[in-house]
Amino acid sequence: MQAPDNGPPGAPPSPAEPPAQPLRARLSRLAVYFGLQHRLAWAGAILATLVGAITEPLIPALLKPLLDQGFSEGSLQLWMVPLAIMGVFLVRGLAQFVGQYALARIANEGMLLLRSRLFERLLAADMGLFARQSASTLSNTVVYEVQTGATLLVQALLGISRDGFTLVALLAYLLYLNWQLTLIVAVVVPGVAWIMKTLSRRLYRLTKSGQQATDELAYVVEENVLAHRMVRLHAAQAAQASRFETLSRRLRSLAIKSTIASSAMTPLTQLLAAAALSAVICVALWQGRSTAGSAHDVTVGGFVAFITAMLMLIAPIRRLADVANPITRGVAALERGLHLLGHTPAEQGGRHAPGRARGAIALRGVRVAFAADQAPALAGVDLDVRPGEVVALVGPSGAGKTTLVNLLPRFVAHSAGEVLLDGHAIEDWDLAALRAQFALVSQDVVMFNDSIAANVALGQAVDRQRVQACLAAANLADHVAALPQGMDTVVGHNAMQLSGGQRQRLAIARALYKDAPILILDEATSALDTESERLVQDALQRLMQGRTTLVVAHRLSTIEHADRVVVMERGRIVEQGTHAALLARGGLYARLQARPADAGEPA
Repeated sequence: MQAPDNGPPGAPPSPAEPPAQPLRARLSRLAVYFGLQHRLAWAGAILATLVGAITEPLIPALLKPLLDQGFSEGSLQLWMVPLAIMGVFLVRGLAQFVGQYALARIANEGMLLLRSRLFERLLAADMGLFARQSASTLSNTVVYEVQTGATLLVQALLGISRDGFTLVALLAYLLYLNWQLTLIVAVVVPGVAWIMKTLSRRLYRLTKSGQQATDELAYVVEENVLAHRMVRLHAAQAAQASRFETLSRRLRSLAIKSTIASSAMTPLTQLLAAAALSAVICVALWQGRSTAGSAHDVTVGGFVAFITAMLMLIAPIRRLADVANPITRGVAALERGLHLLGHTPAEQGGRHAPGRARGAIALRGVRVAFAADQAPALAGVDLDVRPGEVVALVGPSGAGKTTLVNLLPRFVAHSAGEVLLDGHAIEDWDLAALRAQFALVSQDVVMFNDSIAANVALGQAVDRQRVQACLAAANLADHVAALPQGMDTVVGHNAMQLSGGQRQRLAIARALYKDAPILILDEATSALDTESERLVQDALQRLMQGRTTLVVAHRLSTIEHADRVVVMERGRIVEQGTHAALLARGGLYARLQARPADAGEPA
């Protein structure tokens, strides 16, 4: 197993970029979320935009009888004028409303489905994903990029359907009026297509670069929020502000380049349209003069209707040119989420699910290597732990203690050997069944922005009596009772308003509530003061009763009561025995106990 290359120091882990694909292929991948399951909404949207487009040529068509019959002949009934105009705009307004509503439903339903699938994949993703991508990048992908991409795509689809149908309707009316003049419009189409294709490619590249720059900027913010105490302690505000400023300027530069690429489409297409319009007007005037007095004489109303319809073509052509911008940005925003779904495998487990395990653990020649050019974290480890046995793992920093305990719930994968639980390889266990056998209390306590009761019963239904009993066993019941809302008090972001000892005891209450047969204690008391440690140790003794326990620790109060001490160095087990026997042997364990500060660092 190899660790990913996360780029230069100080940069967030870079997500693997999806391979470049044609726009049609990228759009087809979105059909699962925004396509066939919304047939009724799509039918309504298309029908509404079609009706709205048909009303467009009716506006210039009304000018012909208005000018020829109203002004020239005076035969037009006046009551028909407001009826026709208001009727056209009423139908047009209703059609636009229905079309926008239908597309908004499609966008929001598709966004909900895609975002749910992404979050489900995060919850079940292979652990390697969290080494390759930072928390800010994943949050940005699931929350913001999905919403941005869906909104932009719906705007683009609305524009394409509305302006595409309008363009067809106006062209049909122009062909009806004068097909020779209408053929001149065909000159505009190839030029507009070339401009859109060229600038869209550049816009796509700039959008992808902008995504990466946004991730890097968010990563700097994330680092400084998490390390705010350290930044202030070392007076590093200026250096961090400089990092932020550099990345902000890069993001600004990319945004300006994207604006240039997208903004250039409109004037270029308008220039082509203006050239075609000029040619049409000149030819129309020439036709009018050459056919004056003939049966094919061009009337004032007919000429004005044709020019008006021709002028109305400019707006949809311009908007269709602009639609490349939201399509490109929308697809680019959604593409990373689609890549996450398509190329991030879910964790795989077996089918062995016997219920509650006895707690017998065995490692046979286990090797873990994170990179080919680095020393292995574990190198041929053999270890047997009996059900109910308390085993302490000690050793200097980098010895492999934490790697070993992370193997058991499959947070880390071994590259050689086998790991057995109750005689079955952990790969053969159903993942949920396997992880149900373990409870973890570590130095880095993780709490959710929810009530104390919900944090204690994490993953299970809240039984208030059980929660109260677990809080009492963890020496935390009195403190919780003194809170305004008791166990219903919301602890906030990672329960930071609680002290270190209180957060550790809350984690112990969670482990008690889970009632798993195997307990992992990873430096659970290393950062506590004497009084907090006494309360936590008392709670841990209750938690460890009747459970197979693996303790990663260096404090004598935790180690001396272990049934067996396993001493590790450089990924290997170098000593085993009781606390007293190892001290008497005078080996590595005795030296570590003589220098307890050296043994306190996690592997």
